[in-house]
Amino acid sequence: MDGKSYYQKNIPDHAPDYISHRMIDGIDHIIVDTVESLLWLGNMAALEFHIPFNTMSSPDNPDALVFDLDPAEGQPFSQTVEAALIIRQNLDSIGIKSYCKTSGATGLQVSIPLGRKLGYDLARELNRFFARYFTDKYPNVFTIERKVKDRGKLLYFDYLQMWKGKTIICPYSPRAVKTANISAPVLWEELETGIKPDDFTLLNILPRLKQKGDLYKPVISSGLDSGIENLIKSLKKSNSTGGN
Repeated sequence: MDGKSYYQKNIPDHAPDYISHRMIDGIDHIIVDTVESLLWLGNMAALEFHIPFNTMSSPDNPDALVFDLDPAEGQPFSQTVEAALIIRQNLDSIGIKSYCKTSGATGLQVSIPLGRKLGYDLARELNRFFARYFTDKYPNVFTIERKVKDRGKLLYFDYLQMWKGKTIICPYSPRAVKTANISAPVLWEELETGIKPDDFTLLNILPRLKQKGDLYKPVISSGLDSGIENLIKSLKKSNSTGGN
C-alpha cells in the first residue's frame, strides 16, 4: 500500500489457465467469474478493481448514467455529501430514481439505471445536460472545469468519465488506502445522517452485506429509469420546437 503502484488492463503472460479472459478493442481483459480468479488476483496484490461501464454482452450500452463527484483538494467529505443530496433532491423532483456509492477514496458516485437501453452517445449527452444544469443552478457548489488548478474549492462534476473504454472503481472493491476502505453502496438516508469513506472497510463490509443486502443491485437490474425516459421525450420535444 505504501510502495509503488501501477495499473494493468491486459492479462499477464504468467496467468494460470483457469483465469478467463477476452480480447476487447485490442485489450485482453481478465474476466473475474470465479472465486479462484479473485483469489489469484489478490495473490498478485491487485488491491483495486476498476471496471467498464458496460457488460460484455452490451458493449455499446452502459448500465447506468454515472455522475462522478470529485472534491477539491482539502474539501471536507461532508460537502461532497451535501452535493450528492442536492443532486438526489433535484432528480427526485422530476421522478428520476438514483443510487449512490462511495468511491472509497474522497468522492461519491451517483448512478441512474439505464437497463442497457441507451447508447454511449445519448448517455453522454444526458450526462452533459445534467452537468450543465447543476453547475448553472449551483455555481457555488459544482464545476465542470477539467483543469484542477482552475476549479478552486468547487466540487468537480465529472460527466466525461462515463464512456466506452473508460473504467470506474467497482462496487465493493477495496482501495489502496491505510484504512482499507471499500467502495460501498449507501442508502440516501445514511448520507443524510452523515457518513465518512472509512466507515466502510474490509473489516465490516461482509456484515453490512448480510444485514442490508446488495444495495447496488438495482442499478444493474432495474431497467431503464422511467424518469429518464420522460426526460428524453421532453428534451426531444423542446429541441423540435426550438426551445433551450
